[in-house]
Amino acid sequence: MKYTLFTNRGNVFLLVYICTTLMQVKAQTFTNPILPSGADPYSVFVDGYYYYTHTRGNRIDLWKTKELSLLATAEHRTIWTPPKNGMYSKNIWAPEIHYLEGKWYIYFAADDGNNKNHRMYVIENSDSNPFSDHWEFKTKLTTPSDKWAIDGNVFQFKEQYFMVWSGWEGDTNGMQNIYIARMKSPTELKGKRYKIASPTYQWERNGKLNDANNPSEVFVNEGPQFLQHQGRIFIVFSASGCWTDQYNLGVLEFTAEDDLLNPLHWKKHKKPLLTQSIKNQVYGTGHNSFFKSPDGKEDWILYHANSEPGQGCGGFRSPRMQPLHWDENGFPVVGEAVSQSTILNTPSR
Repeated sequence: MKYTLFTNRGNVFLLVYICTTLMQVKAQTFTNPILPSGADPYSVFVDGYYYYTHTRGNRIDLWKTKELSLLATAEHRTIWTPPKNGMYSKNIWAPEIHYLEGKWYIYFAADDGNNKNHRMYVIENSDSNPFSDHWEFKTKLTTPSDKWAIDGNVFQFKEQYFMVWSGWEGDTNGMQNIYIARMKSPTELKGKRYKIASPTYQWERNGKLNDANNPSEVFVNEGPQFLQHQGRIFIVFSASGCWTDQYNLGVLEFTAEDDLLNPLHWKKHKKPLLTQSIKNQVYGTGHNSFFKSPDGKEDWILYHANSEPGQGCGGFRSPRMQPLHWDENGFPVVGEAVSQSTILNTPSR
């Protein structure tokens, strides 16, 4: 009977129809994670394609896809490798790709192998195709104080570029704050930095650093990401140590009409936006970014998380995505981190 099925023309057509339908259903739904590994996920949507990147440590890789849920089969390649030595040759973290004024830019943090030397840098590509070999190192991005800096996010507000990032107040570890500065151009900061957030709530202060040279607790605000909706402006940031299961996302809100550089114009909300879900086996939910569906009607959040407790900041972190909603007052709502068995519809087209 098994062989008769495949020799019967009607049954063959039926089988083809069933397989095609299953493929269509699969293409319209997905489950997390969208890659087996990848911390600090970031994407931008340009001319019908998502360009995606995440931390690789020793290089910058880029993915291109029409559907972020299909990253595992997407075109990708290494587009930039640092010099073997120098101040930006090691520990390349949290790259972000942007398309600004007709050019491609990738912002990233790097050092020379010594964490205290971490600073922000930028590479540029004037080719229309970011997969071309025309990526060029441009410069270090710093303010006059030139302090430790990671996780830079670039955005526009009222036709002006800004960068937000995580940094130290001085020259030693112990607390990471969120800073903001105006940009003169996509490759240059303008003026001093302004601190707009420090770890204050208990959910921001989990994590003791296992470092013989610095055994004290380390309180962390990092990974800031700009988010705007119906006139309200937010910065969503990561809080607590990434090495803890309690790594989570908090929200800053801009409360004025202008002057993003004024710390008094930023309010931190008392409760986190997204935390670990023991029930759904999702731990260390952090370092997010945002994107819209291809038709522009839906908002989504990208973030990384672990599937088991105690997996920390290493290669177990994997990128996940789920819808972002808005409450009746226009405040972002993510809900609970979804499990790996949860079937989600792909972003709308």
